[in-house]
Amino acid sequence: MSSPPQRHPDQQSSERKDNFWVQAARYSELAMIFPAAVVVGWLSGAALDRRLHTSWLYIVGLILGAIAGFAQLIRMVIRDLK
Repeated sequence: MSSPPQRHPDQQSSERKDNFWVQAARYSELAMIFPAAVVVGWLSGAALDRRLHTSWLYIVGLILGAIAGFAQLIRMVIRDLK
C-alpha cells in the first residue's frame, strides 16, 4: 500500500482558503466572538461595580470588551491576508 502524496503547506492553505464552508465558519466566528467579548467585559465591569460600590466600571468593561473584539477582528484579517 502506498501512502497518499504529501502536499506542500502552501497548497494546503490555498485549498482551505478556497473552501466556502471553511471561510463561512471563520467569519461566523466573528459573529460569536465580538458580542461575547463585549458581554464578558460588561459583566466583569458590572461585577467590579458591585464589589467596589461604583457605578462606572461597567462602561470600562464594555470598552475593553469592544477593543478585544476588534483586536480579534484585526488578527483574523491579517491571518486571511497571508
